[in-house]
Amino acid sequence: MKRSEFAARVWSKLVAFERAHALLPEGARVLAAVSGGADSTALAHFLAQMARRRGLTVELLHIHHGLRGRDADRDAQAVLALGRALGLTARVARADVRAAAARRGGGLEDAGRAERYRLLAARARRGKFSSVAVGHHLDDQAETVLLHLLRGDSLKGLGAMAPRRELAPGVSLIRPLLAITREQTRLYARVHGLAWREDRSNADPRFLRNWVRREVLPKLERRAPGLRERLSRLAEHARAAAGQPARASSTSAAG
Repeated sequence: MKRSEFAARVWSKLVAFERAHALLPEGARVLAAVSGGADSTALAHFLAQMARRRGLTVELLHIHHGLRGRDADRDAQAVLALGRALGLTARVARADVRAAAARRGGGLEDAGRAERYRLLAARARRGKFSSVAVGHHLDDQAETVLLHLLRGDSLKGLGAMAPRRELAPGVSLIRPLLAITREQTRLYARVHGLAWREDRSNADPRFLRNWVRREVLPKLERRAPGLRERLSRLAEHARAAAGQPARASSTSAAG
């Protein structure tokens, strides 16, 4: 794909979405959660580009969950190498997800998520970062809406993932990639010559989200093209109806 076509199809969406939600104000300190997958790799590159334009300070943090053996070790090494290539500081934090799951009495997926956000919030506070950026994209948003529908969730639940929410006092969680699809994150990485890692657990059908991702959403999209975008708009309308702001003001973004 030519760079001009990429700019029209993907880059312009990222920039317009960031501007609409004021996610990256001038001089902000941003901690990026990077797993090594295509989405977070694209996120790291996008933030590195915006850092030069906005005077941002960007750091990458990879959470090693203590699962998947050598594959997980290679993921961590890939993120450290990405940081070097982008000229960004990159760190690895380790979590014992099995022990956390045993303490919580839940599954590995929920424990891993909780540990991930705990470690991100802790690093953000120590490093005085105003925001933690994660690589959730449009497909993730659509999957989340469907999961909440399957569970019979409330209107607030149907709001799914907001572009910005509070992670910890003084720290926002931001999602700069929500305007683009999973395939577009891979296109972003290919256009910029970025390598990424594939997490084989994402194909494990025991996890409900994987079933929705691999079976349900593709079939629905084939019957109703554009469904991902409509589900994302449904989430935005649900957040507004539940009293959550659809857009962040420049004042709130700076805070």
